[in-house]
Amino acid sequence: MKKLLFLLLLLVSPTLLAAAIEDAEPEQDARVKMTTIEPERDVGYTMGDLITRSIILKVKKPYLLQETSLPIVGYEKRRKGQVSGIELAKIVTEQSSDADSTTYTLHLTYQIFTSSVVAKPAALAPEFIKFSDNKTLFEYRIPSWSFRISPLAVFGNVKVEKDMSGFRGPLLLDVASEKQRLKLFAIGLGLSLLGLLYILAANDWLPGMGGAFAKAYRDLRKLPKDTQGLQQGVERMHQALNTCAGVSVFNADGLIARHAPFVELKTEIEQFFLLSRTVFFETTASSGLQNPEVWLRQFCLNCRHIERGLGKA
Repeated sequence: MKKLLFLLLLLVSPTLLAAAIEDAEPEQDARVKMTTIEPERDVGYTMGDLITRSIILKVKKPYLLQETSLPIVGYEKRRKGQVSGIELAKIVTEQSSDADSTTYTLHLTYQIFTSSVVAKPAALAPEFIKFSDNKTLFEYRIPSWSFRISPLAVFGNVKVEKDMSGFRGPLLLDVASEKQRLKLFAIGLGLSLLGLLYILAANDWLPGMGGAFAKAYRDLRKLPKDTQGLQQGVERMHQALNTCAGVSVFNADGLIARHAPFVELKTEIEQFFLLSRTVFFETTASSGLQNPEVWLRQFCLNCRHIERGLGKA
């Protein structure tokens, strides 16, 4: 029956016969094991698009691939006697071997040069690869792969609810640029939080945060807001000033001479020494401060900022 059908096709049309051979399933050959990696989608291609498929052929030794049988770049094949409009644009061959076989990986990249006013079916034509052991030559067929080509423009009105084909697949958006911006934003936010921590933190978690005034500020925050607490706070600030200067200081110039950045606080430092005199020696005199406890903490905080190189708060 098959022979009769073959003769009938031969008599009717050689073109139909060629098409039947192209669409036939590849014959199984025990000498070759084939694996194909097809593109992720089979719809939505337009003119100019590239399609890459990978063919992995594992052939038993001593058979080797005949490179002259590889597809020719730039050759436009025909399908069912008609020009397909699909051209092989690039071919990359990889080879590896083991004790019993040789594996060839063919990366075939095709480019589309055809279009239509409506979506139309298309296919990457089958390829025929030859293997030889210098005595025997045999041919192996790589099957075709079918897909659909979309038009460059849509004619007429399109109702989206009637165009939700299950073959279309999800419409994916490229979010690479948004991810990059999100990473940059996260890095900037992290650096900002680190800087804020460096400015506001009272503990010495980071280098440069354990200076004399940073420690004094932590102590001042624990003192009670009364006369005794004020005396302890002034005494603690004297210790911090002496530690920062390396010697005992009694005025603003003594500290500024050794640490020039404190010139920003010259007025506050002079005010502090005035406060110290009224607390310990001239108790009846006025320091000119309405809330000396609050002012003392703020003064210590300003000194801590200068100590960390941040400038006056």
